[in-house]
Amino acid sequence: MRTLDRKKKSRNPVKTGRPEREYQRSLTQVARQVGSIINGFPLGDPAADPTITQVLRKYADLLNDWAIATAGRMIADVNQQDRKAWASRSEEMARALGEEIRNADTGAAMRGLLAEQVTLIKSIPLEAAQRVHELTLKGIEDGTRAGEIAKEIQRSGDVATSRAQLIARTEVSRTAATLTEARAKAVGSEGYIWRTAHDGTVRHSHKEMEGKFVRWDSPPTLDKLTGHAGCLPNCRCWPEPVIPE
Repeated sequence: MRTLDRKKKSRNPVKTGRPEREYQRSLTQVARQVGSIINGFPLGDPAADPTITQVLRKYADLLNDWAIATAGRMIADVNQQDRKAWASRSEEMARALGEEIRNADTGAAMRGLLAEQVTLIKSIPLEAAQRVHELTLKGIEDGTRAGEIAKEIQRSGDVATSRAQLIARTEVSRTAATLTEARAKAVGSEGYIWRTAHDGTVRHSHKEMEGKFVRWDSPPTLDKLTGHAGCLPNCRCWPEPVIPE
């Protein structure tokens, strides 16, 4: 068995910077619209709560086609970057093996990723609606904190923006890792070497995984979350596939 990338192990060969920036920009637009919708109503008014919820749910439904197109562009871009990474590494492979990688069936993985991205994008206004509803109920139960709760409702746009940024950071990385896994399995890979970003912000649990072999069919559990390198929230790690000789 051997790894595909013997050099520059501290750098993910799949370049996800641009796709992540573009995806984050698109999702932030959704979050800002959510904030505009919420702040267009009297803050903390129980009578406005049902209408806010209705409008945000309708907005989530209207996002469907846009979400498909936006997520589709991100996945296609990451897929292209993943193909380039495999192409550059396949120079050291046998021609037949390189051909197998180029023809690997990533369709099922991409369809699954697209469905998940659409759900996540639509969750931005839906979670904001739930947040406003819960805060409004708090305001009813504790009238002495009404002003404080109204300010929290006003922050819903910022909270939605943070959620959008987390989705973009996590999902672009997860898309890259998922496509790498699909192509690696196509040539008989049973697992990968866990690689980190090798900087001061790497979580301790992830730092301990550096250099360890992980089977594709047995993702580790770190900090009570289970997933492969690059697939956990805010994870900048990446899988270095191990392939048969």
